[in-house]
Amino acid sequence: MTTIAEPAWHTLSVEEVLRTEEVDRRDGLGSAEVAARTERHGRNVLASAEVEPRWRAFLRQYADPMQIVLVVAGAASFYPLKQVGTGVLLVVLTLLNAVLGLRQEGKAAAAVAALQKMMIVRAKVRRDGRLAEVPAEDLVPGDVVVIEAGDIVPADGRLLKAATLEVAESALTGESLPVAKGTEAVAAADTPLGDRTGMVYLNTNVTRGAGEFVVTATGMATEVGHISGMLRQDKAAKTPLTRQLDRLTRQILWIAVVALVVSMAINLARGNTFTAVFNAAVAFSISAIPTGLPAVVTTILAWGTEGLAKAGAIMKQLRSTETLGSTSAINSDKTGTLTLNQMTAVRLTIVGRRYAVDGTGYSSHGHITRVAGQTGVSLDQFLMPMVLVSDAVVHDGELIGDPTEGALVTLAAKGGVDAVATRQAYPRVAELPFDAAYKLMATFHRMTDATGNDVVRCFVKGAPDQLLARAALVYDADTGPVHADEELRRRYLAENQTLAEHGLRVLATARKDFDAATFDPSADLLPLVDGLELLALVGIVDPPRPSAKASIATAKAAGIQVRMITGDHAVTAAAIARELGIGGEVITGAEFGAMGDDEAAERIDDIGVIARVTPEHKVRLVDLLRRRGHIVAMTGDGVNDAPALKRADIGVAMGITGTEVTKEAAVMILTDDDFSTIVKAVALGRGLYDNLVKYVRYQMGTLFGFIFSFLGASIFNILGGVPFLPLQTLWVNFTVGVIQSIGLGYGKPAAGLMARRPRDPNQPILPRGLFVWLVIVGLVMAIGTLGAISGTQRAHGEMVAHTMGLVTFSLFNLFFSVTTKDESRTVFTLDTFADKPFAIATGVSLASVILATTLNPLEALLRTTPLTVGQWLVCAAVALSIVVVSEIRKAIR
Repeated sequence: MTTIAEPAWHTLSVEEVLRTEEVDRRDGLGSAEVAARTERHGRNVLASAEVEPRWRAFLRQYADPMQIVLVVAGAASFYPLKQVGTGVLLVVLTLLNAVLGLRQEGKAAAAVAALQKMMIVRAKVRRDGRLAEVPAEDLVPGDVVVIEAGDIVPADGRLLKAATLEVAESALTGESLPVAKGTEAVAAADTPLGDRTGMVYLNTNVTRGAGEFVVTATGMATEVGHISGMLRQDKAAKTPLTRQLDRLTRQILWIAVVALVVSMAINLARGNTFTAVFNAAVAFSISAIPTGLPAVVTTILAWGTEGLAKAGAIMKQLRSTETLGSTSAINSDKTGTLTLNQMTAVRLTIVGRRYAVDGTGYSSHGHITRVAGQTGVSLDQFLMPMVLVSDAVVHDGELIGDPTEGALVTLAAKGGVDAVATRQAYPRVAELPFDAAYKLMATFHRMTDATGNDVVRCFVKGAPDQLLARAALVYDADTGPVHADEELRRRYLAENQTLAEHGLRVLATARKDFDAATFDPSADLLPLVDGLELLALVGIVDPPRPSAKASIATAKAAGIQVRMITGDHAVTAAAIARELGIGGEVITGAEFGAMGDDEAAERIDDIGVIARVTPEHKVRLVDLLRRRGHIVAMTGDGVNDAPALKRADIGVAMGITGTEVTKEAAVMILTDDDFSTIVKAVALGRGLYDNLVKYVRYQMGTLFGFIFSFLGASIFNILGGVPFLPLQTLWVNFTVGVIQSIGLGYGKPAAGLMARRPRDPNQPILPRGLFVWLVIVGLVMAIGTLGAISGTQRAHGEMVAHTMGLVTFSLFNLFFSVTTKDESRTVFTLDTFADKPFAIATGVSLASVILATTLNPLEALLRTTPLTVGQWLVCAAVALSIVVVSEIRKAIR
């Protein structure tokens, strides 16, 4: 890669820029030249942030308080306790924790990289004489790029063409309003960036219009590249759940510290040696400090986020994964989300004729058929607008561009009109891009009229009601142009209504001729689009996705409100809603906008469809639902959807058809644009949270069990205040504790989660009642364990007593994990072990308990001894008390 001094591109004319870049604006660069320029200039990427050295990342793992506790305990085991085996094991555990931490960070970084690959910005570029779509990172200086509203500018460039083009450059210049762009050069080389109206810059957003530009800088040579330090991300904020767990961990830590101090004070007051007391303190510390809890929960969340990505839902923010399961209202676009987004024209109507069109998708295989007996009419004049006023490119059934335009181009192909040849024969001399404000698009072309005179013909496509409002004439198939009187207007609207009632999206086409000698392509074009001659109505269907109806039913059963939000005509929306099973009232955006806040709040639960919406209506809907306590998911694909997506709790962008601006505003991106993926994501979010709560319940209950066991042993002088030796404590933590945590955190969620009402997101993970219950669980474990130890110590000595304590407490852990897996259902059901991961985990845990008392090397390491069948039965019977207590609680709740 080489650095080359660049000219002041904004001061050069279009011709000078093209000459300097050595590129033809119509054909673009050739493949060989692209490869050569890539070699010369490098790829269109910004330099990565500095990567932390692995050795520093490894040492950082030891900043964790749990690691510090283990290191101190390990050092103390070597000296003064002189327990080399314990010391070695503790040091090995710190190394294991550090390696696991590094591995998890590596997996997280890999997951982020994978998500970034899935969200690569793509650019439409002219190469080898064709319009192609390539990753933005493959752009090189000299590429001719096409942009339109909703795109993120993929590189710095000089504009060659601009049709009402506006670009939001606030991220670069601080200018709050979008900047109108043109193709004129700017005189001064030192003109500020915000005033270089003939330039566009990397990572700015196209908010209106369309244009073409030639790339002048890529990667670090761009203006953004020059100030790339401004683009580095801040450190990720902790999620609300993680902050809640941090606070809970601190509370448990203080409880543990107080209990440890009290325990040490009691043992020292009894005259125990410092070595014995310190030995007990080490064991107590290892068992009672839950500093790994937030990290484990974050890991489970990250694992769940990876699962969502595999299901087709990319979560950009970890905290949104927590919110997802609480979703109570989904406001969904119709096109492409509830439907297949494979628009197909199935009806063509002109005054005096109706035509049916067969075939599906963007394949040109199909026919346009008419009613038998009618006089044939040449359709060329009706099909020509379909290709000239569209930008979509259809090739071998594949579409580049807008799906509705694809349907029109495909319809023309079925009628024998070649889009490429027609566009070459009648190039545009001016263009009025589509805008939501006036709901139409117009293009202007030089051609001859029926009398042979040169004209500039304006072709228009858009909403039927908008074109009718601007119409003066209607083309009759039998008589030619006629005045658009009230009767024809009534028939036109009735036909539009008929098509719409069949669930079809209806587009209208029209035309108007201008004197070729006086037409000014640089004039304000919108006022010229008046006095039109209406040509045809086209009925287009976007078939519902096969999975959408079932997913909507699932969402309703889960207490989630589903609404269709669409720009289509109300009757069209109503027909699709009926087919999908979306009930409720159908209203228009105008009706919704006319409601006062109180009326809207009162009626919103009964409204299922809002048609003809504006961006302001979507934002208001989100605000209204959030004020009513809903957690709102809002889908969108257009640039105008971005404000509503940003305002929603879960903004959902379409990964295939969505604009880059909406993807930037959203927190979730659907890789398949399928509504059912949203419902799957909500189900996965509920399951993820359910598993998190299971894990936290289990972890906190066993922590209280450890704390109360050590404190009780000190108070009642059981085994010198050390119910479990340090290695025994570690064995319980890293076998039963870890294995059951994996079984709960990664196992099958509770049954029937999607039959429950949505969870209140403000509900703490451990409400006061549950916290009290876990304290009781800890007391039951401690009383049962200390009772088993005390009863054995007098008759069989300390080693058997320690072994009984280890086995009893391990079984308490095991049985509690089983009963806390589902807080609402009894454990006495065949479904208890239907969860294969949890069943396997439970079997492995039980094996670890048995091996601890039967395998000679483990007996020597843990200082245990084999137990008799009677002693095993005592341990099991005592530990089963936690099941009895739990079942009583479930029965009375």
